[in-house]
Amino acid sequence: MSASSLDTAVPITPEQLEQLTEAEFAAILADDPRQASRWIRAAAEHGIVQAQAMWGQILLEGRGTEKNPEEAYQWFKHAAYQDHPHAMNMLARCYEHGWGTPHNPVVAAFWYKKAANTGLDWGMYNYANLLIKGYGVKADRAEALKWYRQAASLGHAKSINIIGRFHEEGWEVQQDIGLATAYYKQAAIGGDFRGQFNYARMLINAGEAAEAVKWLMKIPETATEAFMQDLLGYLETSTHPVLRQAAAKLKDRA
Repeated sequence: MSASSLDTAVPITPEQLEQLTEAEFAAILADDPRQASRWIRAAAEHGIVQAQAMWGQILLEGRGTEKNPEEAYQWFKHAAYQDHPHAMNMLARCYEHGWGTPHNPVVAAFWYKKAANTGLDWGMYNYANLLIKGYGVKADRAEALKWYRQAASLGHAKSINIIGRFHEEGWEVQQDIGLATAYYKQAAIGGDFRGQFNYARMLINAGEAAEAVKWLMKIPETATEAFMQDLLGYLETSTHPVLRQAAAKLKDRA
């Protein structure tokens, strides 16, 4: 089924929704989020697990409907208990961040690990992050690296970036700046803004500031506002004039 063959002005049946790919669903929401969200909800209430996870995401983000973290949490929980990997991961995020439910890092770790064990790259990455911080689970860098590597093997750019950090710092592996740079470059190409920043750092250290600026200018496409503030502070206080010029360009874009 193609997204273009669906008319969002006409009710979408639960059977049609069950056959939708994530890309097709995203296309429908982009076309008319409010119209599509009505039918995602209908499908969720009809018992379609994929739609339940989708409806939870819609409620969490407020796409086509009002934000409602409490209801989002309930729908994620409902789908997670039916072994939906993305719902497991999102339920864990609710527990980690207190979205619609009290903070509970232990339960967050439990659900991240369950999502990771299904083969979900985001579950692997998020569980590894808790292992690094010792949040809700005993800190274990070696175990975290194992999960980052599994996620990286699936092309997960954020995990690739963190593996670069392991090699840069010599955590659980022999320190290797060249290998760290290679991982950062791979993460940067994959679109991770922290990977782009770290690869730019390596280029600056190698005396390739002009090439570094090219990567720094890509960061605003996906970076958080908080990260951008830190980046501007880093560039504005640099002793390198090219980097200070990059800061001015980034400010002009804002």
